[in-house]
Amino acid sequence: MAHALPSPCDPGSAQVIPARSIRHPTATLAATILGSSLAFIDGSVINVALPALDRDLHTGPEGLAWLINAYLLMISALTLLGGAAGDHYGRRLLFLSGIGLFLTASIVCALAPSLPIILAGRAAQGIGAAMLLPNSLALLGSAFEGETKGQAIGTWAGVGALAGAAAPLIGGWLVDALGWRSIFLLNLPVGLAAAWLAWRFVAEDRDARGAPMDTVGAFLVTAGLGISTWALTVAATPDAKPVLTIGGGTLGLALLAAFGWFELRRRENALMPLFLLRNTTFLGVTLLTLLLYAALGGLVVLLPFVLIRAKGYSPVEAGAAMLPIPILIGLGSRTMGKVTARIGGRLPMGLGAFMVAAGLALYWRIGTADASYWGEVLPATLLVALGMAVCVAPLTTTVMSSTDADYVGVASGFNSAVARIGSLIATALLGFVFVQESQIALVASAHAAALVGAALAAVAGLCAFLLIDDGPGAGPAHG
Repeated sequence: MAHALPSPCDPGSAQVIPARSIRHPTATLAATILGSSLAFIDGSVINVALPALDRDLHTGPEGLAWLINAYLLMISALTLLGGAAGDHYGRRLLFLSGIGLFLTASIVCALAPSLPIILAGRAAQGIGAAMLLPNSLALLGSAFEGETKGQAIGTWAGVGALAGAAAPLIGGWLVDALGWRSIFLLNLPVGLAAAWLAWRFVAEDRDARGAPMDTVGAFLVTAGLGISTWALTVAATPDAKPVLTIGGGTLGLALLAAFGWFELRRRENALMPLFLLRNTTFLGVTLLTLLLYAALGGLVVLLPFVLIRAKGYSPVEAGAAMLPIPILIGLGSRTMGKVTARIGGRLPMGLGAFMVAAGLALYWRIGTADASYWGEVLPATLLVALGMAVCVAPLTTTVMSSTDADYVGVASGFNSAVARIGSLIATALLGFVFVQESQIALVASAHAAALVGAALAAVAGLCAFLLIDDGPGAGPAHG
């Protein structure tokens, strides 16, 4: 799932860390898996709790969107800065600090008496995830070498996928049995175990190379994304004032344009290395990632909400409805990695994106009467899952092969950030669905959102076929 599972190029960030001798590589692997699982669990578990949160805290459509986006905004904008901070100040230090902030924020969310408090907690969780996630991968990359590094990264990604898949089921059961506050307390034993292992067995590691951190870029992209997301979210509310939404959107886009200009000037020292987009293959895979993960990110938030609110599903049933996606991605990625090595990534990514588009369009069949999961929900979900399973491994491989070896790490981080930004934008636009009060209007709006998602996925497929080049003339992106 878009923000519940490891993003397509997250593992690539661990590939370029110089290996060194570690006394306890197994404990390091366990610590990084548990720490990263915090981010993956929290990215998916809240989706099944949205109706309960809306009922208890009276969030309204704008608040529902921000329950997702307060977290996504911070992890989207600050993950690359968190990795750079770890290089300078110590990866273990940032990893432990991120866990500490995440767990503190989880307690704030669990005890929150009002919407503003829980939104502050969600934002703090996102900052903590942005600190711990890239540094967990960096620590993992330095703990192993050779063939064992690939096995460790595969284990990390596989367990992360399982955590993201299990979280909605466990979260749904907790919401049913104990209430929504319990889902945030689920983080405590996982985080404490990760922190103890890291403190006890993981040595400090840093790679300061003299380049200053891009704090100005981090501020510009966070402010630009935040204001733009606010404008999109507010635009969906009935009493939205056009002057405020248009003004906010214009300011947000201006800040993002300033961010782009500033990043181009920093070149190799940029938070997001935009110069890599000069390569058409990297540009194509970036556009595909943005559009495809926007479509998927909207789906994983919208479908459980509609099934619970309009169809009477329990939270655990709604969580189970999404299971085919992480399961098929996990099962299919290894096979598609071998296929990509033979035929390249262009054809699998293009066909996979079109399959996702077809699956999203099939959600239009969910009617206003009692929805049959087996006849209406499952076929569409299976098609989306199969399309993503075809896409993910080729996407990762294409990103890493389209850049010079010196830029593989930053290109992977760039692509992961783009995937999360796609989910952020999609969730902001879901306010147009959340605002519907009647079941008929809610389902009709969900149909429209599914068709928009299908169109985005179809355009992603076109980007693959038109821009990505698997041939020998496709040179790597460089500065």
